[in-house]
Amino acid sequence: MATTTLTISSKNYSSWSLRGWLLAKFAGLEFEEVITALDDASARAELLLLSSSILVPCLRHEGATVWDTLAIAEYLNEIMPNAGLLPEDRIKRAHCRSICGEVHSGFTTLRASLPVNLKGRFPGFKIWSRAQADIDRVCTIWRDCLAESGGPFLFGERRTMADAMYAPVVTRFITYDVKLEPTLAAYAETIMSMPEMREWVEAAKAEPADVEELEVEY
Repeated sequence: MATTTLTISSKNYSSWSLRGWLLAKFAGLEFEEVITALDDASARAELLLLSSSILVPCLRHEGATVWDTLAIAEYLNEIMPNAGLLPEDRIKRAHCRSICGEVHSGFTTLRASLPVNLKGRFPGFKIWSRAQADIDRVCTIWRDCLAESGGPFLFGERRTMADAMYAPVVTRFITYDVKLEPTLAAYAETIMSMPEMREWVEAAKAEPADVEELEVEY
């Protein structure tokens, strides 16, 4: 039987890789990691937001090749429907898909000005006003979801694709010292305390190479 693989790039810098990896973990899919080197041109283009075509993560499973995190999420939900990547309720499923789509295609200023850097810590980081608008929108999404579901995850007791999609945003808020109200800070702590996130962060810290362009304090 063919081996299931997930191609990813840097664990320290790649938000898309983290999303795809968490989705596969949440689904309970067994897979082997294929790591794209940081000196690979396509990997650097992805990390530096220079490519409009993001080809990592890429899941290969039983003859299917699936890239783009939303496509991976829907594929995993299709092959492993009992994993709970989407809520059971139709209205909640629609809400989950909507906020996943929003973080997938939006928040471009947040993404550009607060790049993922799990090893970095920038206390007192000065946030641009346009990035603050993105932060405010994320906080509204989290606040509404948690108020409706009761937490600890965005749609209740079970992790969904939404938690995987917003996990890199949690790391951004920690890296750049974004202050959160208690309910949202508790959600961020819930995400960072997951065994999968602890595993990913430890691996990120062990990465030997740095991308100089993503280490600049601006």
